[in-house]
Amino acid sequence: MGLFSFLKTAGAKLLGKKAEENDVVTTTGAVPNAMDALNEANEKAKAAALMSAVVSHGIAVENLDIVVDDDSATVYGQVESTSAKEKVILIVGNTEGIATVDDRLAVVNPEPEATFYTVVKGDSLSKIAKEHYGDMMKYPVIFDANKPMLTSPDLIYPGQVLRIPAL
Repeated sequence: MGLFSFLKTAGAKLLGKKAEENDVVTTTGAVPNAMDALNEANEKAKAAALMSAVVSHGIAVENLDIVVDDDSATVYGQVESTSAKEKVILIVGNTEGIATVDDRLAVVNPEPEATFYTVVKGDSLSKIAKEHYGDMMKYPVIFDANKPMLTSPDLIYPGQVLRIPAL
């Protein structure tokens, strides 16, 4: 699929902030090398938190690896289906602080790709279903396609990206 964009300021609050110039200070002032090391450690911690989030949603990814560079995450590994791949991308991208996800996941059993939709203020799953399928009562299709990230059809928020599977 490639590179996906997300709203950096929306999503699950899993990640810490990037080290700033004044975060690393000694008696002689700021230490740039220490700041670089701190940022690298922070990015490794972010990657670990993202991998933990993927695993906690029960999505099996063989050889899962996530590399974080500032507000970008690159996801590596192998999944069984396209829907699993899309869910991994959404878990990572729907995390506050992540603006782009570079998909490097291999799929064993490819299937038709879903459309990604960014929720706006005033949206509901039934409204989105009406827009995409012409029938608001098809909202359970969207809800099921986004499990386990969604726990209730009523709990969506602006900026969140959802999978809209083809019917």
